[in-house]
Amino acid sequence: LVFYPHRLHKFVGKVCILQWCLIRNLWVSHGKNFVAGLSIQLVLVIGDFHIPDRKRSLHPAFKTLLAPGKIQHILCTGNLTSKHMYDYLKLICGDVHVVKGDFDEALDFPLTKVLSVGNFKIGLIHGHQIVPWGDQKSLATLQRELDVDILISGHTHKFEAYEYAGHFYINPGSATGAYSPFEKNPQPSFVLLDIQETAIQLYVYTLVNDEHKVSRIEYQKNKCL
Repeated sequence: LVFYPHRLHKFVGKVCILQWCLIRNLWVSHGKNFVAGLSIQLVLVIGDFHIPDRKRSLHPAFKTLLAPGKIQHILCTGNLTSKHMYDYLKLICGDVHVVKGDFDEALDFPLTKVLSVGNFKIGLIHGHQIVPWGDQKSLATLQRELDVDILISGHTHKFEAYEYAGHFYINPGSATGAYSPFEKNPQPSFVLLDIQETAIQLYVYTLVNDEHKVSRIEYQKNKCL
């Protein structure tokens, strides 16, 4: 399969670099047939900034990717630790959902949030409520209580995305690679979800040697039920 960027020029003018990477990756994965059904329901999943207490700012490479006006929803796992970061997210997208992290004392966010995007019901928490932190069975218990298809959590500063008992669990990691007792050298990361009718294409963006890398994971709703 050969990728011809010039044949997609009419789409590129309407999207940012991040979405262009998404289009390129989908083309390589699915071929030319994906273009007719291209989804623009993009959800940014991000959190654990810890600015300015542990990191001074978001890396410029990530700032370049997160261009304003191209993402439909933002789901933030908390620990922004400053209102400045919330205002920054609002510049990227008007529909921002944030939950309270354990270092967000001065910010008034809920501890838990449930919302629907397309055909998917999504639960959002910071993750410090889970004992042990990041524990799969404890997360599954909360998923059942919230009755959601997808449970998003943070706190560990380590990216994870996996299926368990037919449901999808996502941890976007730390957007800044902030210090964590769980990880000696956390890798900066965030997640972009391309929401389709019964499937989700998950793209994790990580920072390696000041350059972003992208990996893809697919989740099919009800596949394991």
